[in-house]
Amino acid sequence: MSVGVNTFAPLLPTSDTNVVTSTFSLVDYVVFVLLLVLSLAIGLYHAFRGWGQHTVGQLLMADRKMSCLPVALSLLATFQSAVAILGVPSEIYRFGTQYWFLGCCYFLGLLIPAHVFIPVFYRLHLTSAYEYLELRFNKAVRVCGTVTFIFQMVKCGFYLFAVTGFDLWLSVLTLGIVCTGGLKAVIWTDVFQTLVMFLGQLVVIIVGSAKVGGLGHVWEVASQHGRISGIVLDPDPFVRHTFWTLAFGGVFMMLSLYGVNQAQVQRYLSSRTEKAAVLSCYAVFPCQQLVLCMSCLIGLVMFVYYQEYPMSTQQAQAAPDQFVLYFVMDLLKGLPGLPGLFIACLFSGSLSTISSAFNSLATVTMEDLIRPWFPQFSEVQAIMLSRILAFGYGLLCLGMAYISSQMGPVLQAALSIFGMVGGPLLGLFCLGMFFPCANPLGAIVGLLAGLIMAFWIGIGSIVTKMASGVAPSPPNISSFSLPSNLTTVTMTTLMPSTTLSKPTGLQRLYSLSYLWYSAHNSTTVIVVGLIVSLLTGGMRGRALNPRTIYPVLPKLLALLPMSCQKRFHCISYSQDLSVDTAAFPEKMSNGMLKNSRDKEAVAVPEEGSARQGNSPTFILQETSL
Repeated sequence: MSVGVNTFAPLLPTSDTNVVTSTFSLVDYVVFVLLLVLSLAIGLYHAFRGWGQHTVGQLLMADRKMSCLPVALSLLATFQSAVAILGVPSEIYRFGTQYWFLGCCYFLGLLIPAHVFIPVFYRLHLTSAYEYLELRFNKAVRVCGTVTFIFQMVKCGFYLFAVTGFDLWLSVLTLGIVCTGGLKAVIWTDVFQTLVMFLGQLVVIIVGSAKVGGLGHVWEVASQHGRISGIVLDPDPFVRHTFWTLAFGGVFMMLSLYGVNQAQVQRYLSSRTEKAAVLSCYAVFPCQQLVLCMSCLIGLVMFVYYQEYPMSTQQAQAAPDQFVLYFVMDLLKGLPGLPGLFIACLFSGSLSTISSAFNSLATVTMEDLIRPWFPQFSEVQAIMLSRILAFGYGLLCLGMAYISSQMGPVLQAALSIFGMVGGPLLGLFCLGMFFPCANPLGAIVGLLAGLIMAFWIGIGSIVTKMASGVAPSPPNISSFSLPSNLTTVTMTTLMPSTTLSKPTGLQRLYSLSYLWYSAHNSTTVIVVGLIVSLLTGGMRGRALNPRTIYPVLPKLLALLPMSCQKRFHCISYSQDLSVDTAAFPEKMSNGMLKNSRDKEAVAVPEEGSARQGNSPTFILQETSL
């Protein structure tokens, strides 16, 4: 018997079926089925535990009682998809270790969410990240953000089918059972699957390095062949990979994933305390570094292996992201059980990523599009509908994946475009959180401008490459933010290696490095949103919830010496943010507003506001208790 793993590279034309077939022994089947059954058992356990007693909060938010370690491993699992397991080693094999410098962006990419986004979201006690947009702007902005997110996440089903090629109904059934148990089942399944992924990759490194003479020999041969890259300090944003592109452009990509993506935010908000949520974000950092290093080592071991044991003609003609599959099947074919472990590792990567996507899609659809319009739904009806939504999204995504596999690279290119919306969503949240003057109209127009810019450059890049006879590639797609960037960051292996003449004009713009896409598109949203807001009067005459604003200026001034701080003793809680007390009476009782750092925000009447016959407005000033 044999198992087929379809890993055709999206957007790359191929002449064969791209199916890597390896003979599985009985032991391999036992290992794979056992690991799959354990994943299903976790989902079933949480689905039937307390059946009939679940609330929507328990189902969608794990009752907000998760500790930091399982949340951290679940955050990692959504990032470490099957495309990453296959893609990063192939990137290292083809282009060297320059990609490793992406790890430099992880620090800021996780530090900023831990100290900016998580505190704001957690203190608002949200279920959906897009509830924030209604609190900050209005319901229309919330709906726009939700619909954009749904388009972004639906395409993730394509990657499950494209990378694993497992039976469609097996995939739907497995994901459906896991998601039926709610977020807690998804998180604990992610924990188990993360361990499986670590084990599978570790086995490949150990066996592969032993077969080629040890890691020292691997490093020596890789150095001799120029696969150990130095730091490239070229500041050109149109160069695919440089230190600046990876270390700083990657920060925006990470923010779109770990800062505002519902799949990740939902996990932060399931933590029992804000401190646990922040610690889970910190705990992801060393895990990500470890995963990146392991993937790079697999790539180097694969390179040295094929120096000693050259690829067959079939392997050499395969799509780049299939190299790892061929390598692993060659390497482990004489070791019963280990091929089954690696295939289980791949399926675990897909399952963790896609189950997170389906659960987050069900959450935003329920909380943002259904419950606000049908508040009469009972808890039992809401729970049942949430489970149906998760399973329904599974059918939709995997159905699209099946259709795309039959229609070839044109539709695959069209589907990949939906991965470009992570940057605009990041810009929308930053616009609301950092700029008190931004209003709902500015937010909507800014989001539309960011999406138009993303689609323009993305489609232009694809069309330009098609016209020049070069296969279009998805690296110029920024945020699959499931999982954008749950998978987009790893699709760099699909970039063709053909050397082209330097583009000019619009073609030059279309060659922008994919890692700058989030930065470019989010900046577009912020700039356009601010211009429109200022031209339409800002927030004048509108109520502004101070808890939705992150006080950037006070935080920066707090870094100054005390003597300088005294010159700015009238620092406001939200950058001299005026708050209409009629809009938030419960927060302004007795002129005091508690904040979370054991300080009091004193409501001081704004000079002249009462004399003008208007309802008094207040400036919030912080004073230590």
